[in-house]
Amino acid sequence: MKPSDHLKDRAARARKIIEAPQNFKVCEGCESIVTTRVVTCPNCHGYRFDESPERVIAQANLLASRPQQSVTSEDLE
Repeated sequence: MKPSDHLKDRAARARKIIEAPQNFKVCEGCESIVTTRVVTCPNCHGYRFDESPERVIAQANLLASRPQQSVTSEDLE
């Protein structure tokens, strides 16, 4: 995947999150965005989250503006 395609994909995912921020929360350990049904973060196993829509939207905008920096379980497959 080309870098520009990667950023386009991240922007598309961010748009979905921004359209329904009440369905997501931000991990306070690693700042990943996860769905509200998650009890522990799949990336860092943290258990503290910020569920405020303002924080979710701000984090989605930030993550959409830069390449992925964290390693996820999908990267290890």
